[in-house]
Amino acid sequence: MSDSASYFATDTGSQGPGRGNWIAWGELAPIEILEGLRFQPVLGDRLMVNFVRFEPNTVAPVHWHEEEQITFVIDGEIEFEVAGEKRLLKRGDSVVIPPNVPHGARSLEGTCLEVDAFHPPRRGLLEAMGVDRPATGGNEA
Repeated sequence: MSDSASYFATDTGSQGPGRGNWIAWGELAPIEILEGLRFQPVLGDRLMVNFVRFEPNTVAPVHWHEEEQITFVIDGEIEFEVAGEKRLLKRGDSVVIPPNVPHGARSLEGTCLEVDAFHPPRRGLLEAMGVDRPATGGNEA
């Protein structure tokens, strides 16, 4: 068992001045980057989480970016390629993609819902959202 006191900080001197932002994922307007590929990003100051929906037989071409990415498959399955290695990811699987490592994905016969986390927030997606950089306090673009 871990030491919960070290995980759940209670030192009031370390509290930040910010506040939380409550987001209803289902109410986020999707951004369609390619036909059959829709993003619903949630933006914090230093982190972005993006809900990604692949329609059947949709390809996200191989690309790379300076942001670190972690992808979690929530529903369905997807073929993911990272640095030339391909694997089929299913519900509960994840992949960690270091900065500037080539990667891409394609859905097969079914849909796939995945969640991508980016640190720092993904610049290309910020541009698609019409946001220069994260706003202090969260998803206030």
